[in-house]
Order: sequence, then C-alpha cells, then structure tokens
Amino acid sequence: MIIERSILSRIKKALVNERKVIILYGPRQAGKTTLLNMLLADLNKNVLFLNGDDLRTQEALSTQNLDNLTKLIGEKELIVIDEAQRVNNIGLNLKLIFDNLPVFIIASGSSSLDLANKINEPLTGRTLTFYLYPLSVEELKPVPPNISLDAKLEEFMRFGLYPKVITTVSEEDKQTYLYELISGYLYKDILTFETVRKPKKIIDLLSLLALQVGSLVSVSELSQHLALSKPVVEKYLDLLEKMFIIFNLRGFSRNLRKEIYKTSKYYFWDLGMRNALIRNFNALSIRADVGALFENFCIIEKLKASSNNRRFANFYFWRTHDKHEIDLVEEREGKLRGYEFKWSDKKKPSAPKDFIEAYKNAEFSVVTPQNYMNFIKG
Repeated sequence: MIIERSILSRIKKALVNERKVIILYGPRQAGKTTLLNMLLADLNKNVLFLNGDDLRTQEALSTQNLDNLTKLIGEKELIVIDEAQRVNNIGLNLKLIFDNLPVFIIASGSSSLDLANKINEPLTGRTLTFYLYPLSVEELKPVPPNISLDAKLEEFMRFGLYPKVITTVSEEDKQTYLYELISGYLYKDILTFETVRKPKKIIDLLSLLALQVGSLVSVSELSQHLALSKPVVEKYLDLLEKMFIIFNLRGFSRNLRKEIYKTSKYYFWDLGMRNALIRNFNALSIRADVGALFENFCIIEKLKASSNNRRFANFYFWRTHDKHEIDLVEEREGKLRGYEFKWSDKKKPSAPKDFIEAYKNAEFSVVTPQNYMNFIKG
C-alpha cells in the first residue's frame, strides 16, 4: 500500500526552484525514510544516501576537512543524510559542503532538539524546513473511492495513524507494534540524551499526560507525582515536544483580565501511542475518555493539515477563571476562529458570551464526527 505524503510535491519543487539545505523533521516511524526513497525514485540525480545511525557515516561526516568531504561526495549531485542528528558537527560540515560544493543536500532527523541545535547557527539563511508527522486523514484515500473515511474514525482514534498501523490488518498486530514503539524506539531515543538521568520517569510523565488530555496541566502536580523538581519536569516536557510525541497548547488572551493564559494543555501527536501508554485500546462505546480522544484527534489533525498545506496559524485554547472555555482558538490571517469538539451532538454548545463580547469579529463553531473533515480542511 503506497500512500503519497502531502509534502512530497513541495520538497520536489524546492529542489528545483532554489538551492537550500532541506531539513526534514518528524518522529521515528512516521515515514521519513519511505518519503525520501519515493522522492529519490522520481529525481534524475546522482544520489549519495547516508544513514546517521551508521557508525561509518558518523565518522565520515564528523570530519571538518573539505578534502575528505569532497572525496566522500565525489560526483554526486544530491546528498541525503537520514537521522542526521546522530552526526557530530553536522551543522558545520553541511555548511562546509553547501558553501564549497555544487551539491544539493537533504538532512532528516527524528529529534528537532538535537538536529536544530546542531544546524541552526551554522546554516542560518541556508535552510528550508519541512515536517513529516504520522499520516493525516487528508492523505488517506477511501477504498473503494466512493466509501467515506468516517467509518474508520473509531479505528483512527484507537490505534492512531502511524503508517505501519494503517497498513496492518489485525488489531492485535496494531497493538503489538504500538507497544514496541514505546518500549523500543521511544525508550531508546530517550536514552541517547545525555541530560536525561531517569528515562523511566519520562515514560511515567507521558502516562500522566495521557490521562490528562484536554485538561489543564499543572507542572507542580506533575513534579509531585514523579518526585522530580519543576525545572526537570519542564525540561522533560520540552524534550518530548522536540521528539514530536506531545504538543503544548497554550492559553489565549488579548483583552480580558480573567482569561487564563499561563497554563497549558498537552495533546499527543498520535493517539495510538497515547492509548498504548495507558494500555487501553477498548472500543469507544465502553470508554469514558471518548470525548478527550475526539478532541485530541481533531486538534492534531488540524495541526497536521496546517503544516502540510502551509496554512500558517497560531493555535490556543481559551478559558476564564470562572470556567468559560473554548477547546481550540485558531488565529490565522488576522481572524479568530473558536472551535468546540463534541463526540455527541445531542446538545450543541453556543459561543461563550465573554468571548464574543471581547472579540467582536471572531467566529465560533462546533465540531462533531459528522463535520470533522470540513473543520480539518477549512
């Protein structure tokens, strides 16, 4: 099953229109290597493909010697470095290559923390960045074409949208893969960060966040539960964001003194991973967290669509001290749009009076399983 990713055509166009170091970020298993292979199959270029996880690649690309790098690249027109964050001095060496050799460069990484720290300063003004997240529902084609994806909504909310999950048939195999994703890839990636002294605590932190989806998160309470200091918890939260595991949604405030804006909510980039953390893949009909799952699903799909289609926007939640709230506020092109997510449409809420009075030109709508695709595409 071949699924063409939304950003593929944009990367192709970038390779034709301008010479930049193309940076591709995204979590492990999101399909970066597959995307790169699809890209290379369509390009008429002499390519050198290197894997940053390979020790020989790390050694070859760690040298700051132009002669050695020139010998390595030879007559290649395009150099692709997968998992580039594993390579020491990668930013300085990419600058050396870019400034001295007529070669195109693509570097991918599963941790924006590691790779960004290594390339941002050396490659200032020389990069073009793309993000590849787990599959978005916009990238999936109904089979057969006249069948709606709505029938698969429950599956997406239970098992997520990692490419391997989508192409796996049995529910048991999907669960096995997601448990391996946590115990294998995620845990091993955490261990690569020298500043993480207690990797087990990060998994515990994720498990706590998994139970608080859609709720205000208190760093103080997390630190008490985990027996860690607040600065350490904040560092771990930032690390998990940079690893594309969670997304931090902050409060929106412009006018009202009673608006809450210094707290955060956290959502998971993939619900399959979230459900694996709490070991709950039960059917939605017997779950107490279905509302939170739907909210997480809609918000993350909106973020993916905005990134994939280059619809740049800011996203927040809105809440007042007297508990009036809106699940998501999108600020785009000078306009505010508020959204409330409801799994059941039996009782549709109206826009909070405080919000409407404070933001005269804002729009408000309710997103349900019946109209969520319009919300994502809008």
